[in-house]
Amino acid sequence: MSGFWNTLKREACFLAGAATTAFFFLAGADLLLPTSGLLVQMFCFIWLFGVMLWCAFGVVRHADCLAVILGEPYGTLILTLSVIGIEVSLIVSIMLTGGTNEPLARDTMLAVLNIVLNGMVGISLLLGGLKYGEQPFNTQGARSFLSVLIPLATFSLILPRYTTSTADPSLSTGQQISFAVMISLLYAIFLATQSIRHKSFFIQPKPHSGVALSFLMAKDEAEDDKHAHDDDDHHHDLEIYSTGYHAAFLLLTMLPIVLLSKKFAVLVDFGIASFHMPAAFGGVLVALLVLTPEGLGSFRAALSNRLQRSVNICLGSALATIGLTVPAVLIAAGIFDIHIVLGVKDTDMILLLLTLILSMITFTGTRTNALQGAVHLVLFIFYFILIFQP
Repeated sequence: MSGFWNTLKREACFLAGAATTAFFFLAGADLLLPTSGLLVQMFCFIWLFGVMLWCAFGVVRHADCLAVILGEPYGTLILTLSVIGIEVSLIVSIMLTGGTNEPLARDTMLAVLNIVLNGMVGISLLLGGLKYGEQPFNTQGARSFLSVLIPLATFSLILPRYTTSTADPSLSTGQQISFAVMISLLYAIFLATQSIRHKSFFIQPKPHSGVALSFLMAKDEAEDDKHAHDDDDHHHDLEIYSTGYHAAFLLLTMLPIVLLSKKFAVLVDFGIASFHMPAAFGGVLVALLVLTPEGLGSFRAALSNRLQRSVNICLGSALATIGLTVPAVLIAAGIFDIHIVLGVKDTDMILLLLTLILSMITFTGTRTNALQGAVHLVLFIFYFILIFQP
């Protein structure tokens, strides 16, 4: 009996998600109507956002446990796929709630790329650089991520601006099908590279004599010895159980997020209209909801001098957003007859190109420092300024 209660306590986020889902589907639908009042809708938004975020942390916890059991890069891959599933369900749900959400998929993907490549990368590099001076990472892995991310981001967010088959920055039906197939195939090839053929590209490298700050060499070597047998992952604070247990609860904990996404979408639409916010802010909310747990994981890894884990999380999230979200959204658009706009605006395109160029420069070397993190954060701040003052 004590084991049962311990399980319930350990999986409190799932219980909260299940209870919230049951309430809103059985008795709380009227609270989401505009007639319920602004204060009630704000309370419901905070409630749903908090519960969904708590469940997202639960998904990350189980993914981390699976990472310990299965090793890298499978752990990061499971986490990325789980987060993308949440992201796609939120995007499709919000797009189905009204007719003014045609650019939502574009805005969400753009928000994810800016939050990940500038916000998460910037904070991770800044925190790690301030604590350790310089941090090593596997250049081959980072370049593998970027070599796929750059063309996919260009195909998905920039090229639709210049196609002539439609009157707006969108794709024709034939283009949607061919783009979805090509992007999926390229991402599948990358996954095979990451998980089978070149796993060593995505594992923390050993320290070498080229460290600029020599007094950090002893610390780097100690850290390398400490993590040598667990492939850059030590999760001493996690309670590890069987693979089946964590896989089952990962899916169960993700289920309330998917089911509540439709309810959450109604509140997002109402809030943007009531407070006269830019439509792109809806994409930011979706990105923040799905990326917060990953962001905290990246920050912890950088502070533990495990930068490769941060690189895998950040670049993996950015690549999966394009490699998985774009095909999934294009397929959903075809099924539900939704018109979506993918081509970014002029200012967003300049910022996106600058972000990709800066990422190439940052991950060309073998070590990072706080200056590189600060530059990424400046771009992140400019992104938010341009949302509210385009």
